[in-house]
Amino acid sequence: MNDSFRLLNADSNAPLANRQLLQQRTISNFTSSFADDARNFVADKLLETAINTAIAVGAPLLITGEPGTGKTQAAYYAAYKLGIEPVLHFQVKSDSSAKDLLYHFDTVRYFHDAHLLTEQKLNKRDYIEERDLWLAIQADETRVLLIDEIDKAPRDFPNDLLHELDKMEFKIAETGEIIRADHRKRPIVFITSNSERRLPEPFLRRCVYHHIVFTQDLLEKAVAKRKIKEYAALSEDFIKLAVNRFLDLRNSNLRKKPSTAEFLMWLRVLGLTVTDYSEKLDSDLSKLPFLGALIKDHQDLDDLQRKR
Repeated sequence: MNDSFRLLNADSNAPLANRQLLQQRTISNFTSSFADDARNFVADKLLETAINTAIAVGAPLLITGEPGTGKTQAAYYAAYKLGIEPVLHFQVKSDSSAKDLLYHFDTVRYFHDAHLLTEQKLNKRDYIEERDLWLAIQADETRVLLIDEIDKAPRDFPNDLLHELDKMEFKIAETGEIIRADHRKRPIVFITSNSERRLPEPFLRRCVYHHIVFTQDLLEKAVAKRKIKEYAALSEDFIKLAVNRFLDLRNSNLRKKPSTAEFLMWLRVLGLTVTDYSEKLDSDLSKLPFLGALIKDHQDLDDLQRKR
């Protein structure tokens, strides 16, 4: 077993030794970036077709699916395959506005300087910070722009971007300047949604759409891609059994079903402790080790315990 798993069970009178063990952890597999994971991403033919269609017609690609099924990763995969990394990643928040994607005008600093420098004419352009869509439009080569979890934004957010995403141009209100993309370098736009609410129809009409469906085949391919680097300590039979137990768990009427991302994390944990779990994984799902890596809802945990 990796010593990190024993830290809190170690001799409480040896904090220095425990601290040294803590600093020796190897956690690179847990902290890989989207760009790193793009090398191992598995895209089925339908997703590849959707990506190619969006590129061909110059439309945004809207991807939906369960959390953890690879919606965000698809954008990084496309950038990697096309050789146009890095991705311009805009993470949508509950208070995001369309302008946050375009630019930020530092009003406070502008008026502060205007008050101090009364005899000097200020250039408003000097107070503008370019944001992701602007950077994508003005890039020297085609870039991938990811608008991640758009359904978290205020209702007007998608409609406020209709013109900008359709024409790939916008006007800077403070200067009157028009920012416009070269059609030969038009950005490739990915938009993800967890379907927390329905997006406006005018916005949907302008997108190519794809829904990522969780399947056993995609799960097994994702594991196979990572086998040598991440799961070398696990036998093929052990991995097959882990897959079966995971699928049993997904089919057990959970409120929040674990997805590919949770399974890959769980398998990494099992890889660190395989000597202690060389026996078969128990068919009693409530006894599966490290359930906290798979189950993220306390009611689901309670339901599993009651079924014992």
